[in-house]
Amino acid sequence: MSRFLKLINFEFNRFLKLYLVLIGATIFLQFVGAIVSSQNYLNRANDLMYKELMPKETFIEQYGTLSFFDITQSSWFIGPIALCIAVLIIYVFFIWYRDWLGKNTFIYRLLMLPTNRLNIYLAKATTILLFILGLLAMQLLLFPIEGQILQWMVPDEFRTDMTIFEITKRDYLNVFFPQTFTEFVLYYGIGMTAVFVVFTAILFERSYRLKGIIYGLLYCAVSVVFFIAPILIDQFMLKNYFYPMELFFMEVITGLIVLAGAIWTGHFLLKNKIRV
Repeated sequence: MSRFLKLINFEFNRFLKLYLVLIGATIFLQFVGAIVSSQNYLNRANDLMYKELMPKETFIEQYGTLSFFDITQSSWFIGPIALCIAVLIIYVFFIWYRDWLGKNTFIYRLLMLPTNRLNIYLAKATTILLFILGLLAMQLLLFPIEGQILQWMVPDEFRTDMTIFEITKRDYLNVFFPQTFTEFVLYYGIGMTAVFVVFTAILFERSYRLKGIIYGLLYCAVSVVFFIAPILIDQFMLKNYFYPMELFFMEVITGLIVLAGAIWTGHFLLKNKIRV
């Protein structure tokens, strides 16, 4: 266990500088977004109410009050989130390929460590999960701070205050912040299963090189088809025969099979087929 934790710590530290840059960029841009969105709303209100003499009630009726939900729809807010997602997707690949970069490939020393090679595989996946959870925790901490900026800038009568629960249950944020523990496990379980499948596809490529690209793509395709097989069978062959809860449990079972298959195959490739 101590060696596994050391591997996680090692992988975490390798990405830490860029991770901190992502956190800093997200905080800065979202703070700017909260200020800009609030100021734009106030400028509109000022132009219409004081220059065109529109009554306050008419302005609110036509344009509504400003809420934190409006801020979450701005590019200042969505942009940093999209950036974090893009960087993490790239790092899912880079966390493996960086070990082969350079003259003295680091992967050789990594595979020679006195530990089960499965620990290397699991440590990389755990590191990705920790990065994701860290960004989610940071965003939850930012919500009340950005909400406070909104309250400081916009008078009470022109804004609608929202709780964190109200913010996260709407639109795309509901995907990142599921409302129940079951949904959380389901969404992020599917996400991490996809990470394991991609990891194994990368190991196919590293094991068989040019042929491995084909093997990896076929493996991903087979995994996806197997995972959604219950839905496909129910929709096109059995014509909605199963109840939604039955389909849900079948999807859970196929997802666990795909996950276990990815881990077992990845371990097999690392142990017996990988090329340095």
